[in-house]
Amino acid sequence: MRTLTCPVPGADLALTVVEAAAPGPVVLIRTPYGRQNHFAEAEGWARRGFPCVIGDVRGRFGSTGDFEPYRHEEADGAAVVDWIVRQPFCDGQVLPVGGSYAAHCAITAALARQDKVRGVIAAVPALGLGATIREPGGAARLACRVGWWSEHGDTRLPRAPRDTRELAKRVPVSDIHPKSPGWQRLWTAPRRDSALWNEMKDTRLPLLAVGGLADPFAADTVDLARTWGGPARLLMGPWGHELDTRQALGHKIGKAYLDWVHALDRLRGHKELIAVTDEGDWRVMTAPQTRFELAVERAGFVADPDRPYPDHRGHNYAILRTSLPQGEIHGPLTVELNAKADCADADWFAHGWLDDTYLGHGVRRIRDGATKFTVDCPPAGAKATANAVLTIEISGHNWPRHARNPHTGQDPFTATELLPSTRTVLAATAVLPWAPEGADAVRAEEIAA
Repeated sequence: MRTLTCPVPGADLALTVVEAAAPGPVVLIRTPYGRQNHFAEAEGWARRGFPCVIGDVRGRFGSTGDFEPYRHEEADGAAVVDWIVRQPFCDGQVLPVGGSYAAHCAITAALARQDKVRGVIAAVPALGLGATIREPGGAARLACRVGWWSEHGDTRLPRAPRDTRELAKRVPVSDIHPKSPGWQRLWTAPRRDSALWNEMKDTRLPLLAVGGLADPFAADTVDLARTWGGPARLLMGPWGHELDTRQALGHKIGKAYLDWVHALDRLRGHKELIAVTDEGDWRVMTAPQTRFELAVERAGFVADPDRPYPDHRGHNYAILRTSLPQGEIHGPLTVELNAKADCADADWFAHGWLDDTYLGHGVRRIRDGATKFTVDCPPAGAKATANAVLTIEISGHNWPRHARNPHTGQDPFTATELLPSTRTVLAATAVLPWAPEGADAVRAEEIAA
């Protein structure tokens, strides 16, 4: 294990090299969370014939320069790839690998140096400033972003974790971290980097995307795999952002990574697998879209920023239900709503349960007064027994996970006045990726087929 540096304009990037017994494709991991946390992973790759280089991103831990999240990762990652292929332990090919922020580092480095990259692995990907703050449906995440910026924003070394609940109550949201330039940039960042996503469409590199059904970036993980132009494999399990894959896989994620790498020469096309239980029941993530009409059991509610759902549970959400036949859910679901609000700017959250099992939530921000619209939810994997009850709760807030919509048309970031909004759900339909029980059963190992 050796510590080296890679000079780039404005910074020296700290790298740790773990060599294998012979030159080979080099696994590259670039992280803002301290390369020392990946030493065991690097040694595992090296024991299996893959030299590994772990790097601190610019401005973090051992790397000099200023830490500006996501700003320099494409150029810096490309420079590190160029450095690696000149080293005697490299056979001329690089395998960028990473999770969360490091997934963005892996993807941007791979796309910038496609002629030197063998494939890329991205797990629970946080694909840029805008993707971390904005849900696909438009609402702004709050609690996780307050926590991240309290610990990591504008600093070389992490600060001590803080209880962010009181911070999240501050109005306006801009005052949570008023002296942080990064906090201000975060809230104005576009939801997606269009240039990056266009590059994804055009690439022919192989991709392994790994996501968690309980991860905030589950929908982005699916979109990444479906947008990717090269051979793509998607593995969606019952995991959160920490990616504890002992559920459903029965082992750590590294084994799946290694199986995929060994299969690179024979990978073709796209394949998507999803777990429908914690015990390892896997399915192909394709199923016919089936409509289930929802009974409106509670239609009217008030979305009050002073008593936001689910921190307060009273008459601040609508209740929709239906019974399902025996079968399975294999992917993203949608809720079609006919509903009205007394304000022109409204967030509509849909939280789903199958009996007592939480399926997840989606959100749609409506700014034009539309009364008929859809709320797209991330993928879910579940088995339904005969007459299982699907419950959808519709709310105007999801606090503190998301910033409270002020219902005035102002951006939640700068709004100082938060007003209640009266809502009514008139009719609703759940559109589920529905399959007969046991249909399209596969083994998780087929992700490498």
